[in-house]
Amino acid sequence: MLLRKHLPKICIALGQSDPVRLLELARHEASCGERFLEFRLDYLSAPAQGAALIGDFLKQYPECSILATCRRHQNHGRFNGSIEQQLAVLEQAIANGARAVDVEIESAELALSGVRELASHATLVVSYHNYEGTPAMEPVLRRILKVPADAYKIVTTARKPSDNLRLLALAKSAPKSPLILLAMSETGFPSRVLSLAGGGLYTYAAPTLSEGTAAGQVCARSLRQLYRSERLSKNTRVYGVIADPVRHSISPAVHNRALQSRRIDAVYLPFLVTPLQLKDFFVLAEKLPVNGFSVTIPHKQRVIRYLDVVDPLAKRIGAVNTVWRKAGKWRGANTDAAGVRTPLERRLKLGKATVLVVGNGGAARSAVFALTDAGAQVFITGRNPDRVRALAKACGATPVPAEHAADLHFDVLVHATPLGMWPDTERCYFNDQIPADVVFDLVYNPHDTLLLRRAREQGLEVIHGIEMFVEQASEQFHLFTGVAAPRQLMERAAVEALANHASNHRGECE
Repeated sequence: MLLRKHLPKICIALGQSDPVRLLELARHEASCGERFLEFRLDYLSAPAQGAALIGDFLKQYPECSILATCRRHQNHGRFNGSIEQQLAVLEQAIANGARAVDVEIESAELALSGVRELASHATLVVSYHNYEGTPAMEPVLRRILKVPADAYKIVTTARKPSDNLRLLALAKSAPKSPLILLAMSETGFPSRVLSLAGGGLYTYAAPTLSEGTAAGQVCARSLRQLYRSERLSKNTRVYGVIADPVRHSISPAVHNRALQSRRIDAVYLPFLVTPLQLKDFFVLAEKLPVNGFSVTIPHKQRVIRYLDVVDPLAKRIGAVNTVWRKAGKWRGANTDAAGVRTPLERRLKLGKATVLVVGNGGAARSAVFALTDAGAQVFITGRNPDRVRALAKACGATPVPAEHAADLHFDVLVHATPLGMWPDTERCYFNDQIPADVVFDLVYNPHDTLLLRRAREQGLEVIHGIEMFVEQASEQFHLFTGVAAPRQLMERAAVEALANHASNHRGECE
C-alpha cells in the first residue's frame, strides 16, 4: 500500500474515451515529472480492457503511482455495469499495477466484502461526490467513515464562497483520518489550493494537454509553481482578488510572483464572488482568514458598506479597490487613482490637459478624482447620462452627452468601462474617429484592445492598461504586506500572464 509520506500531493486526473489518447496524456505527464496519475477507466468504452493500459504504461514508467477509478453512471460516472462488474474492473486494474483504487460511497456501502478485498491488495479511497451543492458536512463525514478505508475523498460543488470554508473545516473534525477535500466549480477553486495546507492528503490537477475531469481543475504546473500548493501551511497568509468574472484576472500571477520574490509565506487566490455574494465572501474572509484582497468589477463601490475604516481619498471617490485587515478591522483604500495619474504624468503635464473619461463605475470614479486633483480639466461621457451627470457634479467635471463626445477633441482619452475586456474583445466605445491625442485604455486583458488598435491606426499615442495595473498592484502589495513591491518583477509577471492567457485560449495550459 501507499504510505501517506510516499503519496505525491498532486494527482493528475485523466479522463479520455480514446485509450490511445489516454496513454498519450499519461506518458506526457510522466515525462514532465508527474508521478501520481488517476486513470478514469469509466470514460473508456471497454473499462475492463482499459485496465490493461495501466500495465502498458507502468512498463515504461514504473516509478509512477496509478489511482484507478471506475465510477458508475448512477453516481455521475460513465460505467454502465453492475457493482460487481465495477469491482471486477478495479481488481483487474490492481492486477495490472494500480496501487490505489477509488470507490464511490454508494457502491462501497452495498458491497462491503468486495471493497474489503480490494483494500487487501491496494490503497482504498472511498469517495463522496455532490454535484448539486455543499450540504451539511458532518453527516457526510459520519457516513463515509463507516466504511473502512485508507483515505476518504469528499467532493462537493461550491455555489457560494463560504462553501469552501465549510468543506475545508472537515479536516479539523477528523484529524486522524486521511482526507481529500475539494469543491468543484470556479467558486470552489480556492479549496483545491488550500486543502493541502489544512492537512489534505492530495489534490487533483488537470493534464497539461487536455481538460480535467471536474470543474475548477487547473494544471499541476499552476498549482505547484504559481500557487505553491505543496508548500503552504496553516500559517500561510491568504490574499486574493474578488471579481465576477475572475478567470481573466492576472492578479494571482503577479502578486504570487511578488510574494515569492520577497520570501513571504503567503498565497494570493482568485475568488469568484457574484454581486449577491459579497456578504457571504466576508464570512469566508473572516474565518479562513483572508488577510487582504483586491477588489474589481462589480464590487468596488458596494464593498464599502462592509468596511470598518475607509481611506479619505477612497471615501471621496466612493470606490475601493484594496481591502486589508489590521488590528481586527477591515480597511479600504483606492490605489486605482495613482494607477491612472502616474502613467499620464510620465507623458504630459496634467495641470494643463483636457481629459475625457469614458465611464461612470468604480474605475471611472478613480480616474476622474485623480485627474481633477492633479489640475486637469476633466470631461465625462458614458451610456448612462444620469450617472455621468451625477459623477461630474460630485467632482467638478463637465458631462458630455455620449452622442457628442466624438465631435469634440481632448488631449487625453481615458477609457474606464469593461468594453473590449476579455472575453468580449471585439467591442469598442468609439467605432470611428477617436477624439484625443493620447488614448489610455484601463482594460488590460487583452493587452492590445480594439480601442488601442484603432488609436494606433489613427496615429495616436497609446497607453496600455498594463501600466495602470502594475501601478495600482504595486501600491496594493505594500498595503497588504508592509514591504516595498518588486515593481519591475510585477510588470514582467503581468506581461507574461497576459501572454499565457492568450496561449491558454488557443488550447494550452496557463
